[in-house]
Amino acid sequence: MYKIALLAGDGIGPEIIKEALNVLDAISESSPSFQYEVEEALIGGIAIDETGIALPKETVELCRGSDAVLLGAVGGPKWDNTDPGGVRPEQGLLGIRKELELFANLRPVKIFDALIDSSTLKPEYLHGVDVMVVRELTGGIYFGERKRIGDRAFDTCDYTFSEIERLLRIGFDLARKRGKKVHSVDKANVLESSRLWREAAVKVHEDYKDIELNHMLVDNCAMQLIRNPAQFDVIATGNMFGDILSDEASMLTGSLGMLASASLGSSGVSLYEPSHGSAPDIAGQNQANPLATIMSVSLMLRYSFDLMDEADRIDNAIEEVLNNRFRTADIMEDGATRLSTTEMGKKIVDTLKTDR
Repeated sequence: MYKIALLAGDGIGPEIIKEALNVLDAISESSPSFQYEVEEALIGGIAIDETGIALPKETVELCRGSDAVLLGAVGGPKWDNTDPGGVRPEQGLLGIRKELELFANLRPVKIFDALIDSSTLKPEYLHGVDVMVVRELTGGIYFGERKRIGDRAFDTCDYTFSEIERLLRIGFDLARKRGKKVHSVDKANVLESSRLWREAAVKVHEDYKDIELNHMLVDNCAMQLIRNPAQFDVIATGNMFGDILSDEASMLTGSLGMLASASLGSSGVSLYEPSHGSAPDIAGQNQANPLATIMSVSLMLRYSFDLMDEADRIDNAIEEVLNNRFRTADIMEDGATRLSTTEMGKKIVDTLKTDR
């Protein structure tokens, strides 16, 4: 019996998590090897409202005692503030990553043929695109020293060699199972921390001579993701660069609603979440796209539970539904059938049950 910690969070989080659980139920009904239980906890804005902090101690303890964590989304304008000492929902997300030692974020970006016209790029640039962005999560500018002094503020980008090395090893290991190519992305022409990053990449590559290593500056990578995205297999990069590049890469698919993520670490507990935000403007309207969250469930089955067949079933069901031209509002196109959040979730579940 697998134990999953459920952190629905804010905005559309509870809506998309509900559909992901329905998919897990469908898999559990047909797969004796996957039986699970969930326990819910607070994180983000709702945690601030109820406890005064974004990451209660009880949430951390639950996650540490679980086999995996499934998270919806955090944040919203209700909790926005610029007070340097203020409490913000994002502190919950950064905090749980730190507490669970989740140092590597995987964001797969694969083009579904059925959605190739949803992207703003021409189809001829998208065929064959299958990118894995591997983003360092617990170091860099998001966790370095920061301070505001009068009208001056600073944030420090701080990395150790070992932090970079462990992230790159995950990138190279993934490349061995994929296209055997890694782009290590940095800003080594300007930043000392990036020069250390590049040195680590060269060192780690000594153990992966079967993998092609390319060094690329982050600004060039941002351009190349639009100019020729099919050249990439695995992109390994730091925290802030990875945050920006993975969101850029997501738009190759046409919508953030199509981008799942997995956060892996050394604690043995991994966290799975969609890469989009809490979308407070459509919260409660049954409009959100649940597919990124459902794809995150697929990643959970694959990486935490080693249930490859079950993960493949979910991926295949999503592709079948898209091929049959069912869409949520964010990926809607002429001639397609528009579905609500719950309708899209049900369509995936029905397809899973049909394809047993």
